[in-house]
Order: sequence, then structure tokens, then C-alpha cells
Amino acid sequence: MTAKDILSPTLSISATSQQDTSRHFSTSASFCTVDADTHIIELISRINDTPAGILAVADGQTTIGYIDRASLLDGLASMVVMRDDSSVITIRCHHRDYSASHIARAVEDADAHLVDLFTSPTQDDYIVVTLRVRHTDPSAVAASLMRHGYEVTSTHSRNCVDAEIAAERLAQLAVFLNV
Repeated sequence: MTAKDILSPTLSISATSQQDTSRHFSTSASFCTVDADTHIIELISRINDTPAGILAVADGQTTIGYIDRASLLDGLASMVVMRDDSSVITIRCHHRDYSASHIARAVEDADAHLVDLFTSPTQDDYIVVTLRVRHTDPSAVAASLMRHGYEVTSTHSRNCVDAEIAAERLAQLAVFLNV
């Protein structure tokens, strides 16, 4: 996904100072300008470096639109759609021990697929890695990651609570049937 894919619908180009119900910016206004083919990942840091939080998008010498923080967030959200058949697992490891391929192998050892991987450094030379895996129950993947030496700090699944409730109800039913 690139800059031209996430232009803000609320920001328009206006060569004049006419006013209407949408937000206007003059083409002569000074904004940080990015190329229309700039990847969305690069746009994240660029938009934070601009005081107004707005990037002008140019195709060659022509400004084709603007990106604001809201349109950037919408673009990111469309890339990270939560699914019912996936879980989110957060792990922590020393930066020397980080290997995306090793993490992917640990996930695949639990018969799951790695869908997304996000990293963020900490101040103590560690990396927090957030994984989205295609597996409704994160416990098998978490156990595999721990076997591979990773510290699992959290797991989340939409179906995890439902699975726990179902297990409790089955146990209660078994007790009832044995009476």
C-alpha cells in the first residue's frame, strides 16, 4: 500500500482561498511532500516528523492530494484485519536472539501460520514482538515459542474465552452424567 492509496477524503487541493464544507489547503502551503509511490511504512515516521501531521502527495511535479493521520491509520487498519481464526501473541527477547525465521519456525512447529509480525525495541536492549498467527487457540503456539526459548508475555484470541467456558461446561456435563 502506497501514499496514493490512502489520500485523505477530507483534505482537498485548492489553488484559491475559496471556503466550503471540506478542509482546504492552498497548493502553495508548505507541507512535507512525499512521492505517490512511497510505502505506507515509510509514511508513518514521515507524518510524525511534520508539525501539522499532514503530508502532501506528489506524482511528479503535481500534488495529487494529502494524507493526514486519520487516513494513514485507516490505511494501516485495512492491512491488519483481525480474523476469527487468528490469535495474537506477544513475546520478548534480547535483540541478539531475535530472528524472524526462527520465530516463524516455532509458530509453524505448532501447526499454525504466521500472519503478521511487528517489532518494537525496548530501552533495555530487548525487543517486543507481536505476532498474529492463524490458530484459534494460542496456547499451542505459546508453548512452542517457550520451547524455542522465547518469553511469552501475553496471548489473546477471540475464541480463547469461549474455549475455556466450553471446557468448563463439558466438565460439568461429565460430572452430571456420572451421577
